[in-house]
Amino acid sequence: MTNSCQSCGMPLSKDPQGGGTEVDGGKSTKYCSICYDAGAFRHPDVSVTEFQHQCLEALRRSGMPKIMAWMFTRGIPRLDRWTEG
Repeated sequence: MTNSCQSCGMPLSKDPQGGGTEVDGGKSTKYCSICYDAGAFRHPDVSVTEFQHQCLEALRRSGMPKIMAWMFTRGIPRLDRWTEG
């Protein structure tokens, strides 16, 4: 089990749903509920750059300072979702 969502980088312990779900309804050990549901990504056609920007903006809307939001999102391109091909 990974400690962070392999799509957005959010610590899985912070996911209010306890993780995304697989097709069979089981919990994903790799992806959070914001990114992943019923065995599929919620935003399947987004590029890593677009997704990174969406995450940065969501963190900013939640009150996080811009520099911290940038630091949290800069590692997104190295996560499994974006590196597995």
